[in-house]
Amino acid sequence: MEDIYVIGHKSPDTDSVVSAIVYAGIKGYKPAISGKINAETDFILSKLEVSVPEIMTSAEGKKLVLVDHNEPSQRVDEKGEVIEIIDHHKASMSFSSPIPIRIEPLGATSTLIAKMYPNEVKGNPIWAGLLLSGIISDTIIFKSPTTTQEDRDVAANLSAACGISDMISYGIEMKKANSAIAGREINDVLQTDMKEFDMSGRKVSISAAEVVDMSEVEARKAEILSCLNELKNEGREAALFAVADIINEKSLIYFAADKDIMEKAFGVQAEDGNTLRFASVISRKKQVVPPLEEAFKSL
Repeated sequence: MEDIYVIGHKSPDTDSVVSAIVYAGIKGYKPAISGKINAETDFILSKLEVSVPEIMTSAEGKKLVLVDHNEPSQRVDEKGEVIEIIDHHKASMSFSSPIPIRIEPLGATSTLIAKMYPNEVKGNPIWAGLLLSGIISDTIIFKSPTTTQEDRDVAANLSAACGISDMISYGIEMKKANSAIAGREINDVLQTDMKEFDMSGRKVSISAAEVVDMSEVEARKAEILSCLNELKNEGREAALFAVADIINEKSLIYFAADKDIMEKAFGVQAEDGNTLRFASVISRKKQVVPPLEEAFKSL
């Protein structure tokens, strides 16, 4: 039988990695990742004693199931044959022949996989723990505006199946593993969870992070802006870094982009010409990408 690989997007986050692992296990496929995992995902895999999937550097000659993404710019490359997609982001795809595609407006792809295979997941505490971690991660401990009641209900069932009873404390432990930027290269911080988008023919990168202490980020604002400008100068129309403070439930965006476009997109006046502040946790998928796309369409 020809090998089939299940893989998430570039700069893999927890939801994309655990979705690949569990779906591959259910279907008898092979899980893969397209880059180094972050500290949060490493914490989860170590806690649940699950091996890190192999890194795929090229998809040439391989059959792929894409999880947690469908944008061509977010794939490992466009050389592989995509045979299926499972995702919770907006559709942005075109294929020469029909393939199974399942996309639902949920807070995490992990929720969708748990819904698709409830009995298999319920009977496997490790899979249940992985998918619970994916939901908690992508919903930012249920604080993200992308969180649905289905995410909460599925998470409660997974919690019972895997024995992680205090989901909030576990989520904070997860986020703390990945939140500190002290001592890290800023370029590494930005690359850890960076996604590329084509917005009306303009290339835009949006990096994201969740922290428990926003002061660590603000202390390195100059370094962050310098790296964002480098990213922009590599041929992008804009480079953004969206940061959510999960304890105080507020957010900011540092940007290297046209200030007028940013203010038009988000309806917020920029501080110092490069910073937007929000009085709540914001979602890249729901509150950053859509208004930016609309702003660029109107140019």
